[in-house]
Amino acid sequence: MPYKKSVFFLLITFCTSALFAQSNLDAATENSTVRNTSAKNSSNPGMNIVKFNLMGAGLKNYSFQYERVITKHISLALGFRTMPSTGIPYSSAFKNAVDATDANTISMIDKLRLKNTAITPEIRFYVGRKGYGKGFYFAPYYRYASFHADNVPVEYSSGTGGSKTLNLVGDVKTNAAGLMIGAQWNLGKYVTLDWWIIGAHYGTVKGTLNGIPSSPLTTEEQNDIKQTLDDISLPVGNIRNEVTANNVKVIIDGPWAGVRSGLTLGVRF
Repeated sequence: MPYKKSVFFLLITFCTSALFAQSNLDAATENSTVRNTSAKNSSNPGMNIVKFNLMGAGLKNYSFQYERVITKHISLALGFRTMPSTGIPYSSAFKNAVDATDANTISMIDKLRLKNTAITPEIRFYVGRKGYGKGFYFAPYYRYASFHADNVPVEYSSGTGGSKTLNLVGDVKTNAAGLMIGAQWNLGKYVTLDWWIIGAHYGTVKGTLNGIPSSPLTTEEQNDIKQTLDDISLPVGNIRNEVTANNVKVIIDGPWAGVRSGLTLGVRF
């Protein structure tokens, strides 16, 4: 009897020790998982970034972007840009870029008023070791942009020997695909700095500008307006015009190219 009691006591002791050891192991594993998750969350506090383009604001060009980190090396982003009606920024540089020497072209650039919106989805491939929305990246993108032009002046000689001005109004839309290279850094835990180093896109442009004269145009006035429009050269695809007694139409279509850059400040969450 004493022997059986001793064996029974040893079995109870062994089972209790085994259960206690398993409980400690489970607790240690759980604590380790919590610490690893906490460390990961500390180094990557969030997979969402909302940004504002600092460079565009100085040109009345307000640009925002939302980026969602998908994996270590891939993220998706969606940008939105808007500009209220204003003159062409840096018009002097623009004139030099298009080699504007004709008086009508220069007058049009000086008086032109534009407003626009653009939507730009992109996919980013981060190439560095850090990843998760940090480091250098390549970003193929698509851009849809809509431009509204107002107060586009066309001067012509009237039948009485003086001059008149006809204002054109209309919309132009572009579709383009491109590639951008850039780099993004964390400034602390929740703030990011994203440098759009350079991007270039190519696509198509299509639109129409219309002008209605206050009185029907004579044949001479129509010819003068058509000659004026033929002399205007702008880097916006192919330009052709249709002039009648009661309407002046400028039709724009063809290839379209552009560049993209910026410096954004973001909040990560």
